[in-house]
Amino acid sequence: MNLIVQRLTKFPGHDGPRIARMNIGLFLILLAGCSEKAPQGPAQPIPQVKVITVTTQTIADEPEFIGRTEAFRPVEIRPQVTGIIQKIFFTEGRNIGNGDKLYLIDPVPFRAAYLNAKARVAQAQTRVVQTEQDLARVKPLLEAQAVSRKNVDDAVAETLAAKATLEAAESDLVKAKFDLDNTLITAPVSGRIGRSHFYEGQLVSAQTTLLVTIDQLDPMYVNVNVPESYLLRRRRELAEHKVERPDIFQLRGVMTFSDGSVYPEEGILDFADVTLRPETGMLQARFTFPNPEARFSPGQSYFYPGQFVKIRLKGYIRRDAILVPQRAVQQGPKGSFVYVIDNDSKVELRPIQASAWRGNEWLIESGLRSGERIVVEGFSRIQPGTQVNAVQYQSEETSSNNASEKKLIQETP
Repeated sequence: MNLIVQRLTKFPGHDGPRIARMNIGLFLILLAGCSEKAPQGPAQPIPQVKVITVTTQTIADEPEFIGRTEAFRPVEIRPQVTGIIQKIFFTEGRNIGNGDKLYLIDPVPFRAAYLNAKARVAQAQTRVVQTEQDLARVKPLLEAQAVSRKNVDDAVAETLAAKATLEAAESDLVKAKFDLDNTLITAPVSGRIGRSHFYEGQLVSAQTTLLVTIDQLDPMYVNVNVPESYLLRRRRELAEHKVERPDIFQLRGVMTFSDGSVYPEEGILDFADVTLRPETGMLQARFTFPNPEARFSPGQSYFYPGQFVKIRLKGYIRRDAILVPQRAVQQGPKGSFVYVIDNDSKVELRPIQASAWRGNEWLIESGLRSGERIVVEGFSRIQPGTQVNAVQYQSEETSSNNASEKKLIQETP
């Protein structure tokens, strides 16, 4: 410092000492400014996150499957005789009742065959009466030795042959009567009749030609395909007592159509196949749904055969289930996870197994325990190990309910 002063005072003239003092003062100010420490910024606040406390509850376990509707009885109408269609009595696509007339096959040749068979039966009956009378006459003559034993045996044989001829004629009469009666085809069930494949003047063959189909629509079937993976998981959950169910044929189904509308009647599981289909690896099950609107005019019923629907299975109960909001479940490279807040208010990344959606919540299979707190809002400000300020999360529904209760209390005198 003395060296600096000496050099600064070596200025010519009388102003040298004054200028030197000024320069020394500026130097000291700069030196003091450089020696001060840089001021530190304000401390970062602890991030605030919203959390919920995990709880267990008993819930209805209701998986959904894709199904397809089917008529309760699709009845095929085929002729029992070969002939020409003479008349059609029904209107296609309409409801019909049991016993209603459908087709008339030209009955003339069948009526002729019936009358011919009836006449042959009468002839055979006459022949039987004649042979029985002949036998009755020769039997006493044999005792008086007026005829030989051969005459009696011939009379017995004639009687038996006449009776056999009568039986053959009677069977032909039954067949002719059957053919004549079946020239008029009637509906064996009530339902909705489809489009006719044959019309007046066309030849149809007995028992081979498909004339039309009648769909019995009350009740209705819905067939669903159940994956093998679901069956194996259900068996494991039942063995571990995670889920409970009644008898399998007491399980119910709720049907949802493709537009989202829900059918008002519930169905009952009435059939489960005994083998898995090798081409799909699925087991087919069937629900029966009542369809009282089937008696209405076409276009007024809820559903038709062949529709694709969703079936929600009812009857399973899951014990100690954990449900968390969907927003709480995050996805990472190794799968699903949540952020758990420990007792020290620090963040922990916890892998979980989420199995199914229930509304706006995930059903958690493993990874969480009752009483733990998980983050539902504020993910952008945290990472594992971060100290946080955890506040309880309130859903919009809970907040609106609390606000309504508060307003009601304020308005109460």
